[in-house]
Amino acid sequence: MKKRLAVLVSNTGTGTNLQAIIDGIESKKIKATIVIVVSDTEKSLGLMRAKKYNLPIKIVPKKEGLLSALKKYDPDFICLAGWKQIIVDKVISTYESKILNIHPGLIPDTINGTIMNPDNTNALWNKGKLTNTAIKNFLDQKSTYAGSSIHFLTHEFDFGPVLGMCFEKIKTRDTIDTLYARLKIKENQLYQNVLQKLCDE
Repeated sequence: MKKRLAVLVSNTGTGTNLQAIIDGIESKKIKATIVIVVSDTEKSLGLMRAKKYNLPIKIVPKKEGLLSALKKYDPDFICLAGWKQIIVDKVISTYESKILNIHPGLIPDTINGTIMNPDNTNALWNKGKLTNTAIKNFLDQKSTYAGSSIHFLTHEFDFGPVLGMCFEKIKTRDTIDTLYARLKIKENQLYQNVLQKLCDE
């Protein structure tokens, strides 16, 4: 049986993770169907992609309205893909181990733990940092690798069971834009791979 996915987007993202999920479903790599694409605003690039594929759309401008909107569609998994609203505790509790978040950093298994880069240097968690700030931190800290993690959302901010990671070697002349452009390609692939595994289970 195909899993039911809700994908949450906003005007802070470009919709590439939504597109990666759509592509994964169309290629039959991901055994799922997108039952709803939720945005907090009409002005979202992700919505343009959703409309192109005739996917159901719901606008939820306030975080307090998200739970009731999701319940109507009974999703097996909720995929955050550029969503900028805070997910309130009641939503996290209702959909425990069902909300996937992609974070621009390497999340350890324990609060005090560390993750190693492929060259055995310490990886950066970037806890509490949004995308551009996180990418800038990789450069400012002279990290050898940038990376992202997909994890289940929990009540602990930017922490939760990690479902997959990707790394991108940082080049000498990298800027925020050049580094993130390469990392984003790997993030899109990572989202497909994680969903493939979850939907096969």
